[in-house]
Amino acid sequence: MTDQAVESEVGRARPRKEDARLITGQTNWTDNISVNGLLHLAILRSPMAHARIERVDVSPALERPGVVAAFSGRDLDGLGSLPCAWPVTEDIVLPDHPPIAVDEVRHAGDPVAVVVARDRYAAADALEAIEVDYEPLPPVLDLEAALAEGSPLVHSDKGTNRSYVWPLKTGEDFDSVRQRAEVTVKRRYVHQRLIPNAMEPRAVVVTPLAASGEYTLYSSTQIPHILRIMLAVVTGIPEHKLRVIAPDVGGGFGSKLQVYGEEAIALAVARRIGRPVKWTESRSEGYLATHHGRGMIQDVEIAAMRDGRLLGLKVDLLTDMGAYLMLVTPGIPILGAFMYPAIYKMDSYDFTCTGVFTTRTPTDAYRGAGRPEATYAIERIMDELAAEVGLDPVELRRRNWIGHEEFPYTTIAGLTYDSGNYEAATGKALALFEYDKLRAEQADRTARGDTVRLGIGVSTYTEMCGLAPSRVLRDLRYAAGGWEAATIRMLPTGKVEVVTGTSPHGQGHATSWSQIAADVLGVPFEDVEVVHGDTKAAPQGMDTYGSRSLVVGGAAVHHAAQKVVAKARKIAAHLLEASEQDLDFADGVFSVKGSPEARKTIQEVAFETFTSHDLPDGMEPTINAEHLVDPDNFSYPHGTHLCAVEVDTETGRTKIRSYVCVDDVGRVVNPMIVEGQVHGGLAQGIAQALFEEAVYDDEGNLVTGTMADYLVPSAADLPEFVTERTETPATSNPLGVKGVGEAGTIASTPAVVNAIVDALRPLGVHDVRMPCTPERVWRAVREARS
Repeated sequence: MTDQAVESEVGRARPRKEDARLITGQTNWTDNISVNGLLHLAILRSPMAHARIERVDVSPALERPGVVAAFSGRDLDGLGSLPCAWPVTEDIVLPDHPPIAVDEVRHAGDPVAVVVARDRYAAADALEAIEVDYEPLPPVLDLEAALAEGSPLVHSDKGTNRSYVWPLKTGEDFDSVRQRAEVTVKRRYVHQRLIPNAMEPRAVVVTPLAASGEYTLYSSTQIPHILRIMLAVVTGIPEHKLRVIAPDVGGGFGSKLQVYGEEAIALAVARRIGRPVKWTESRSEGYLATHHGRGMIQDVEIAAMRDGRLLGLKVDLLTDMGAYLMLVTPGIPILGAFMYPAIYKMDSYDFTCTGVFTTRTPTDAYRGAGRPEATYAIERIMDELAAEVGLDPVELRRRNWIGHEEFPYTTIAGLTYDSGNYEAATGKALALFEYDKLRAEQADRTARGDTVRLGIGVSTYTEMCGLAPSRVLRDLRYAAGGWEAATIRMLPTGKVEVVTGTSPHGQGHATSWSQIAADVLGVPFEDVEVVHGDTKAAPQGMDTYGSRSLVVGGAAVHHAAQKVVAKARKIAAHLLEASEQDLDFADGVFSVKGSPEARKTIQEVAFETFTSHDLPDGMEPTINAEHLVDPDNFSYPHGTHLCAVEVDTETGRTKIRSYVCVDDVGRVVNPMIVEGQVHGGLAQGIAQALFEEAVYDDEGNLVTGTMADYLVPSAADLPEFVTERTETPATSNPLGVKGVGEAGTIASTPAVVNAIVDALRPLGVHDVRMPCTPERVWRAVREARS
């Protein structure tokens, strides 16, 4: 080490360590994995949304070239039920979820049979030889009709399509608030189903070791540790005999926060035939079989005084579970339940969520997971209230938000926001957006009767993320905790291994964790290696979702590194013949106060520890350390997003003219990674507003089953973004960081739709159902005029 001060790593825009390998193809995706004797699986899926299985004959498939084995659901019966880890109420209706259907299929794409062959093409070709007889049953598609008396049932043995009812009522009774309110506004908002589109489709490889009964499962998963536990439960394989590895994973957005039937099927088949097997989904197969996101109806009522002061909010939510409850399906809207009041003060909050079974692909976590839906509802109805009372939308928000001097603040929903400054973020966004100038232009164009109308959308948000406090998750009936683990290993040569329980799939953990560890230890960034995604190499972890990795996993790295320094201090003091209190530690160097020439680098201490030639009495020959973090609170990023659109009232075409967002994600570890996360989130939130929708026909068939029908926007479909930040450090973790992975998705959708409605409001339009396609915008204009 030199005497020159080392620049802090945290806060530097470091290029990602992972990128050179990823962009040159030197990667190890699950589908790249090949082992001796590997066989390939193909899965026959139901073409019907709801039917009784009368007969499955796989024997014709066995006559096809290259086919080794074939199994029906009954052949693999006994696998158990796929887990639901979040039974949100005591009386929840929780039907069995077989990994492969045995007696009944309940959505198009439900697995029915599996073929094992020497290559994936032979396996796929053999599927057409399997004979299946179905007895059609009525589909269940409409959420309200599904709850009506006499409706066809998705699970006939349960006697209802209602999975659960979950209420949250706090503060003053809403009926009494409504009576004293001077203004009430009611709206219905519909969130369409969204299909996740990670760059890498799902895949799984299972390699059995028959002699010892051990199995290694590679999966493109976000949750290797949770997956290991759950598959052990489902398959009966002892947990200590099962190793799960998440290699390079090409995105997830919540879709790989799951225990899928294909993983259980692959394990069962490998166990049965004693050979390694691989399954990789096609994109169209994934559209049917990978869980979907959103899918809900929100009936929202807001009560206020004529001056705009909020009194209360009432939300009645119908949410589409799909055919089964998957890992956290019921809990997704419950996460949103706490976020409908958002950044606003009010006297009453009345929330009720009803989960409904339908004969569609199950829903579960999709980027934001409940928080985008809540933000959409409150930010849309705040705009409607602003129009009703004649206030500018920004001014209405300003009159009701929590002031920066009021933090920490406990909301009407019971959350305690630890820090924030909504005024600063909004002020910065308005200046960058040139808000007043755009409003003046809008007024001028409206006065001139311009057929291409200018609209301005506002969205202020906060979110609860860093899903962690285990006691809170217990109270919400979540089956697992929210802690996270990290281990720092100091190697004899002074290099560092950071073992993390989080499992990245594009977020840049290897880079950010290296920056955190390098700062605490005072070692070069390049000397740190991050180990993750393997339950044998990183045995403890709760994995990656809900913008929790940095605020929980990163904090664990920070604490573990501090423990290493504390251990190294004892040895350095012994070697330097000084007391621990007389040592300074800076930039990786221990030095004696007043005698700077008496010094030891932490790397030198690591080597001395390895030799164990001269250690303090009773000191173990290691300065390695581990730490588990279970925070006391969530983290609460916030921000303001502003969108200007031009809407052609004659064609319905919407063009985003400008987009400005100012997010506050606390202290920033790597600005480059933060920018990437925000841009990606904006793309997905705008996609919901304008482009994406999973559409089913009246028989329950998915008619948007390919990228030709389901519009995933490209860079050409999106505007340039102006992104900035304010910084109010979190108090819930030592780094002062807040989550950023979902922020863009949460705020952008209502900003865009608010802008469209703002453009059309003078024509009498109060809502356009998402996605706001040219046809829907055009029809909204025509209906308003008529």
